[in-house]
Amino acid sequence: MCRPLAGNDADALDATQEAMIAIVKGIAAYDGRAAFTTWSYRVATNACLDELRRRRRRAEPGLPEFEQADENFIGSRSPRDPGETISARIDIDLALTKLPEEFRAPVVLRDIAGLDYAEIADVLNLAPGTVRSRIARGRGRLADTLAPGRETGNQVDPDERQSP
Repeated sequence: MCRPLAGNDADALDATQEAMIAIVKGIAAYDGRAAFTTWSYRVATNACLDELRRRRRRAEPGLPEFEQADENFIGSRSPRDPGETISARIDIDLALTKLPEEFRAPVVLRDIAGLDYAEIADVLNLAPGTVRSRIARGRGRLADTLAPGRETGNQVDPDERQSP
């Protein structure tokens, strides 16, 4: 779950390690009001969000391998083709990194981790209506980013579009 939230392997590994340490240190504080998985998702999500905050404070080198999409990955292969699946996963991961944190965390917790809306509300300490709204808006932005014919590197924020 840390990988799609953090956006890259190095930060995801750091966040996972911090989450595991926090779970071990805080297991005595686990009171059983929520399912253990919900509690552990909350710890992991908080570790990822902390890692993202730390990342913003340090210089971030560019990722040349993602600066321009490789057009050769798009072809007439079957959707069940492992190469197509891997390519789609890379596109989704890249699109997730472009989502603001407020949308990324709920979308990842719902669509990747499989949590229900109440669990996500508990993990993120948000009202259920806010969770639903952020998931809908996050999915909308992902759909815009992943729409055929659009380059993932130069997306226009849907809120920044100008009327003709």
